[in-house]
Amino acid sequence: MSNQPRIPDLETRKRSVERLREVCRQYDALNMLLDQAIAQAESDIRNSPLTAYRLGKAKPQAAHLKE
Repeated sequence: MSNQPRIPDLETRKRSVERLREVCRQYDALNMLLDQAIAQAESDIRNSPLTAYRLGKAKPQAAHLKE
C-alpha cells in the first residue's frame, strides 16, 4: 500500500486539460461581460443629471476652500 498519488493516464489528463481550458474561456467571457457592464455604469453615472448637479455644487465649495 503506497500513499503516493497516482498519475492519471494520458486520456484522463487530456480531458482534464480541455475542461480547464473551457473554464478559462468561460471566465474570460464573464470578465469581458463584467468590463462592459462597468463601462456602461460609469457612462451612465457621468451622464447623470444628478452627477452634473453635484459637480456644479462642488465647484463653488472647492473655490471657497482655496481662498
